[in-house]
Amino acid sequence: MTGIYIHVPFCARKCPYCDFYSVSYRKPLAEEYIQAVIRNLHHYQISDAVDSIYFGGGTPSLLSVSQISGILEACDRNFRLASPEITLEYNPARADFQYLSDLHTAGINRLSIGTQSFSDAQLTLLGRTHTAEQNLQTVRNAEKAGFRNISCDLMLALPYQTEEILSETLNVLTSLPVQHVSAYLLQMEEHTPFYTNREILDNLPDDDSSADRYLQTVHTLEKSGFHQYEVSSFAKSGFESRHNLKYWFCEDYLGIGAGAHSCMGNRRFSVPKDADLFCKNPVQEEITISETACDREEQLMLALRTVRGVPESAFSPDTRRNIPLLIKNNYIRSKEDNHICLTPEGFAVSNAVISMLLE
Repeated sequence: MTGIYIHVPFCARKCPYCDFYSVSYRKPLAEEYIQAVIRNLHHYQISDAVDSIYFGGGTPSLLSVSQISGILEACDRNFRLASPEITLEYNPARADFQYLSDLHTAGINRLSIGTQSFSDAQLTLLGRTHTAEQNLQTVRNAEKAGFRNISCDLMLALPYQTEEILSETLNVLTSLPVQHVSAYLLQMEEHTPFYTNREILDNLPDDDSSADRYLQTVHTLEKSGFHQYEVSSFAKSGFESRHNLKYWFCEDYLGIGAGAHSCMGNRRFSVPKDADLFCKNPVQEEITISETACDREEQLMLALRTVRGVPESAFSPDTRRNIPLLIKNNYIRSKEDNHICLTPEGFAVSNAVISMLLE
């Protein structure tokens, strides 16, 4: 099975921590961009069935329902769809029931809502354009509109984020009709405003505090029925993200749009981060990243970031010597199928643990 990723690079305002490719929303450019997306969808031929379509960004919820429908119709005409999971990333600044209802009617069956926090102070710090109340209203309106597969994003290890502040966010989140949570540690990305913001830098938590907030999140979500299935993702039974798992297991996915990445036919390639160029070219330009989809070491590294793990036999004799110590310190565990996977404590320091297993 293959996935389709559509990159929608438009934002009303760029968040100060974000380094994803985006441009300011302009209606004429957006319409031209959608036509280029549809044109490119018709250019590619995929022999496998498509079981996931993902609208990422940027802010895909800036698009009209008719624009999103046009893209889905192009997918339906050009590919063999197999009851796909169709996800759209959603900014809760648009807590609009009618728009959500129309999205559901158009075929979107999974929402990924960028809630980030249920604390207004933390949302302001992050430069978000929505409030905690809009988070609540968006989730409730999504359920009312018919969505039964709702994911919320959380950001962890924020400046001033205490155990109590995070606990309040988690308590609200777990009371809502949500089936999936993606929880990410704040990263200081170069070339973003946060990277040179003295207040932010001076109030970042240290590594131990960041690990504490991460483990707090893991344990709270587990108690509420969300099982961890990869380093940053938690789901109720049957609601794991079909599309995201393709990234972790080096399965095929086709990326369309400026800045999109693809892993297709044992080749990895990207598209230049230039919306104007993407619109002007008859077919999107492909920049080859690698002539192989994933080498053995990368496959192991990615699989170790999931609870599926990897067979113990996949490690070299030298690194297998580290396994008893890592088990003793509760960083990894040995499963009944002779696979090794990281524990929550191991995920909290995953780079170091994976290095010990793959060095």
